[in-house]
Amino acid sequence: MKIIFAVAAALVTIIGYFPYFKDLFAKKTTPHIYSWLIWLITQGTAVAALIYGGGGLGGVGLIVGLFLVFAIVLFSFKYGTKNITTSDTVLLALALLAIVVWWQLDNPLLSVVMVSFIDGLAYVPTFRKTYHDPYSETTSFWIFMALSDVLAMLANTEYNFLTMTYLSTLAIANIILLITIVVRRKTVV
Repeated sequence: MKIIFAVAAALVTIIGYFPYFKDLFAKKTTPHIYSWLIWLITQGTAVAALIYGGGGLGGVGLIVGLFLVFAIVLFSFKYGTKNITTSDTVLLALALLAIVVWWQLDNPLLSVVMVSFIDGLAYVPTFRKTYHDPYSETTSFWIFMALSDVLAMLANTEYNFLTMTYLSTLAIANIILLITIVVRRKTVV
């Protein structure tokens, strides 16, 4: 079953990115460059922590997603929004600090807690942007990402703080962003 959940998580991730890229190139979706850059850093750190913590197959969807997040970062330079605030820069610095904590303190648990917290906060620029322009995000993408996170949790070989914290944070943040999109689209014409 773990293999099925891992493959499903990876496939759902890939499928979820198709409409996002389509809307990105059509200039309907405008990713916030700092959110995506922070997610690249935090997801890379979380993948390493998940593997270190024995998550095994639970990391497959995240690894696939990591390459796709990298692509979004690159495309954000051309297609994304760049309204960067001081708090966005602080979040980026904190994401980098989480990596340093792991390397210098050899403490993956502290690092994954930091990465999960920072990743959650990295949604703030996207929440802010989406609140003001709820049509600037692809709804189906966030549905697929929340589903992929749940499937990745089910694919984990071991269930512990290292393997579940980051995925739980992603699932919750993706669902909150999805709700924000849906609610704001009903109130904004």
